[in-house]
Order: sequence, then structure tokens, then C-alpha cells
Amino acid sequence: MPLKHPEAFKRLGIHPAKGFLLFGPPGTGKTLLAKAVAREAEANFIAAKSSDLLSKWYGESEQQISNLFRRARQVAPSIIFIDEIDSLAPQRGGGVGELAVTERVVNTLLAEMDGLEETGQVIIIGATNRPSLLDPALLRPGRFDELVYVSVPERAGRLHILRIHTAGMPLAANVDLESLAARTEGYTGADLEDLTRRAGLLALRENPSIATVDMSYFEKALAGMHASVTAEVQADYRQIVATMRQEGPGKRKIGFGA
Repeated sequence: MPLKHPEAFKRLGIHPAKGFLLFGPPGTGKTLLAKAVAREAEANFIAAKSSDLLSKWYGESEQQISNLFRRARQVAPSIIFIDEIDSLAPQRGGGVGELAVTERVVNTLLAEMDGLEETGQVIIIGATNRPSLLDPALLRPGRFDELVYVSVPERAGRLHILRIHTAGMPLAANVDLESLAARTEGYTGADLEDLTRRAGLLALRENPSIATVDMSYFEKALAGMHASVTAEVQADYRQIVATMRQEGPGKRKIGFGA
């Protein structure tokens, strides 16, 4: 990470990326990934939702954005994380009535990103479920330089997530997490956490003093659930990835965060 090794970039005469855009279906762990990056980089993590930055009062949204970047500079090295960034910076020119507000907010965000020192000490990470709604200017070099697609976890990832969420649960010997991982195609990390929670609740409802949670509770919980991300949704995101590769500056390289 540039936050930890700025001298390496300086030695090679290049600038680190200023921004990373995480995109993918809801519940796939974009926020957790951003927090993990901050922890690994030993940086201060400053998080904000777009809804917290937007205001109905004239000029207040722009001030909120400026304050966010000012705070990040004061506590650098730091990472600014903006969730649902498509709500904060949608494409300009497509609205009616609120066009001037959108223009001012997007322009302020672009100016703040352009004003970041190229030392890698302040980095911005944005997250969105709908990257196609973002203003294209955000994807130009010097802003969100790196695009990372955070997909639903594959089978091995699902097994790892299930192990994490059941680590504190007294499991019976017949609980087969590998079987559950194989049968939860399209489940996000949030879905798998909910599966574990539901199984535990079913066990408690049946017997408040139960000692272990056996496989039957997971089966019952799974029977009442469905994947958040269908095959059709996954296909839509694959098309988004292909489109962003073709339409970005040059031909954008898309990283994968799952």
C-alpha cells in the first residue's frame, strides 16, 4: 500500500493511486474490504455515507465534503471511505430541478480529489452497487485510478465465511459446513451471516438451554432463505465489468476483490 511505502513510489518516479472504487452487488463486503485495507495500511479510517454528506440547505453538502477531506489531511495517513457514492456523485446533466445542486456537489468532490497530494498519505475509497450511475469524470486518471469488482464469494470463500460466523457457536458433530458452502451459490457474506444467526435462533426457540446447534437447524434456516444475488444479477455485473473495461480511459483493468 502507498500509505505504508511512499518511498518506493518516489524511488521509481511514479505516483500512487489516489482513489479506489469498489463496486458489486449489495452485501458482498465492500465496507469490510475497505476497513481491512485501512488496518493493513495502518491508516486512520474515516467513513461517511453519501446520505450523511447530502443536505437540503444551500452549500452545506459542499461544505461537508470539504470538511471530510480536511479532516483526512489532518490525521494522515488516512483512508476516506464513501459508501453509496453514486448517490453523492451521479452523472451530471441528467437531472431536472436539482441539476445545479448535483453540479456543485460533483465539482466539489472532483476538486478535493484533484487537490490530494500525490504522496499516498490520503487515499479515497468509494463503494457503489451501481457504478454506471457515477459521473464519468470520477473514473479519469488521478481520481478513481483503480476499479475493483467485489463479487459474491465462491465456494471456498463461502466456507471461510461460514467458519468465521460459526466460530463462537457450539456446533454438533453432524454440522457440515462444506455442504452448506456448496449449496449456497449466490449467497453474499451478509446472507451467510444471516443463515448462521437464523440457525441459532431456531435452536434457542426450540430449547433455550440447548448445548449444541446441529445440522437440522441449518437445514431449516436454509429452507427459508434464498440467494440475494441471482444468476441473472451476476450476469448483469459481468456485463458491467466488460463495459467499464471498454469505456474507461485506455482500456481499464478491473481488479477483483472476492
